[in-house]
Amino acid sequence: MKRGLFITFEGGEGAGKSTLIDQVSLQLTREGHSILKTREPGGTPLGEQIRKILLQGESMTAEAELCLFLAARAEHINQVIGPALEEGKIVLCDRFNDSSISYQGAARGLGIEKVAEFCNFISQGLKPDLTLCLDISPEKGLARAKARQHHDRIEAETLEFHSRIRQAYLQMHNADPRRFHLIDAEETIPQVCENAMRLIHQHV
Repeated sequence: MKRGLFITFEGGEGAGKSTLIDQVSLQLTREGHSILKTREPGGTPLGEQIRKILLQGESMTAEAELCLFLAARAEHINQVIGPALEEGKIVLCDRFNDSSISYQGAARGLGIEKVAEFCNFISQGLKPDLTLCLDISPEKGLARAKARQHHDRIEAETLEFHSRIRQAYLQMHNADPRRFHLIDAEETIPQVCENAMRLIHQHV
């Protein structure tokens, strides 16, 4: 059986990832593709419990935060992502290793190369076929996020913290432009979706 397609979605807070994933999932389903839509942290019972701890819990060290994200990812790959790809599905995942590298490696200061090494170990060589990163200025993204009813622990971080995340994403694009694509998140939702589908259709 042909291996499926692994597409990840990245971006800072308020970039619009969830909206884009919903739109892409709907479009691909209409085209007759078998889709799995999932998220990180989450996707499994353990992952969803860890998600609550990470986003709504008390403050913790950067090292502890990274370990929790990676624990959720290990379960996610083993129980959800890996089996879906073996079944030939298109997996749409809200965040993956690039988030850990940007948030914990760059913004938390643990080191991009060190965190990337940990991520590669946990993901057992699994890499996205395509990564779509919604690019938006931290100021505008946080303004969007604050307009929502519920705010999490990471959204509450400083503007400098979120600026480091964006810079890390920009560096990833420069280092691997064939996989890692930037999409202007300040355009209209239909335009953002059109730009994303154009890139996806190059792989489907």
